[in-house]
Amino acid sequence: MKRKSILITTIIILTIIVASFFVFSLYSHKNKEDEHIVIEMWTHEDDNRAKLEDRYAKEFMQTHPNVEINITRQSSTKLIELIQTAFAAGEGPTIFNLSINDEYPLIATGRVAPLDYKAAGYKDAEDVIDKYIDNILDPVTYNGEIYGLPLELTNWCIFINKKVFRDAGLDPETDYPKTWEDMVELSKKIVIRDGNILVRRGFDFRYPYFLEAMVPMVEQLGGKLISDDGKEAIVGEEAWIKWLTFMQEWGPNGLNLGSPTYKNARSLFNFDNNDIAMAQTGLYQEARLKKDNPEFYESGEWMVVPYPVFEDAVNDVASCFYGHYYMVNADEDKKVQSLAWEFISYMLSHGEDYLDEVCIIQPTKELFNSEAFKSKPYAEVFANDFNRGHIVYYGEASFNIQSLIRSAVGSVMLQGETPRNAYLKLKSAVQEVIDEKKRPSNYN
Repeated sequence: MKRKSILITTIIILTIIVASFFVFSLYSHKNKEDEHIVIEMWTHEDDNRAKLEDRYAKEFMQTHPNVEINITRQSSTKLIELIQTAFAAGEGPTIFNLSINDEYPLIATGRVAPLDYKAAGYKDAEDVIDKYIDNILDPVTYNGEIYGLPLELTNWCIFINKKVFRDAGLDPETDYPKTWEDMVELSKKIVIRDGNILVRRGFDFRYPYFLEAMVPMVEQLGGKLISDDGKEAIVGEEAWIKWLTFMQEWGPNGLNLGSPTYKNARSLFNFDNNDIAMAQTGLYQEARLKKDNPEFYESGEWMVVPYPVFEDAVNDVASCFYGHYYMVNADEDKKVQSLAWEFISYMLSHGEDYLDEVCIIQPTKELFNSEAFKSKPYAEVFANDFNRGHIVYYGEASFNIQSLIRSAVGSVMLQGETPRNAYLKLKSAVQEVIDEKKRPSNYN
């Protein structure tokens, strides 16, 4: 009897232990599911895109009540600095978005998490690659893994304000610049000065973006940023010196047609204030123009033309195209990474909305070949220049190289450095940078 009592007591105790463990497991699982997760996303400013992002974040949080998404926006140039600083301090955001030449060094140094295929709704890497146009995922593929999904594929052409042309006695339909020499002569006719201050410019360059906008000018003349084997930097002395001479003559100590010290021409163009005739920018400018100045947008008083070439160009090269890729911080918990990729995939599942409302092209095969893209004003100009261009340089040292070119341009335009001396210093500095890197460049 006593033995039976002990047996019953033991069974009861074991039952209580098992039940307690089961209840604890359920509670722990529920608690884990209900854990409050914060996703910090940093991206560049675009009012049209911000509306979509805020909408998608709200929708995602409604279906994921334990997730909080905070979106921080900065200017493109400021964002580069902030992300570089944050990752250096080990405090990078969960999700971030930069041009590939600024992001690639973070992939190469292990700061970025590989794509979680399942969370993003894909079977594997091949399934992802199959959805996008050829080679567009190459810049975010490292050791066989994909590290980013493209928000947009962008190239720049020349936007023209027809009214400013006519005010200067020019016909925009026939006088638009086909060569860089044309750009000089047109700008000389268009500029208005108050003393040495430019009140109206014909055109000016995208000075922070030398890899995208200016290296192609050197390539037109036969030069290269990096040799095909990745061993030599700043290839083609004559081409580089000629380009640096062109920039010196363009600047305030030459013909005084433009300068890095002035407000970005792209940011002035939409407002039609008779202060800029031409700006170098992308298809996204159309959506911004429509928002900023609908009357000007609807007026027909603007147009888009191809990227110019030098008269003696040996290569017909347009502005580089680049991709902005969403990436995820490798330091985040795996669960947070998965949720981040799920949110990124949710945003990118609305490709036509981005095209319609922001005029940015997600480079999927479906969208790139769609009537929705082809029907955009001047889409053919952008498509043709895309075929004349190539992907922007990206590598472990791309951020440093961009900065070194910026210094070289500043030295000839603003500080009186001779183009030859600027070339020699640039070549030496970039050569030193690439020699320090173990991984060869991906640039061809």
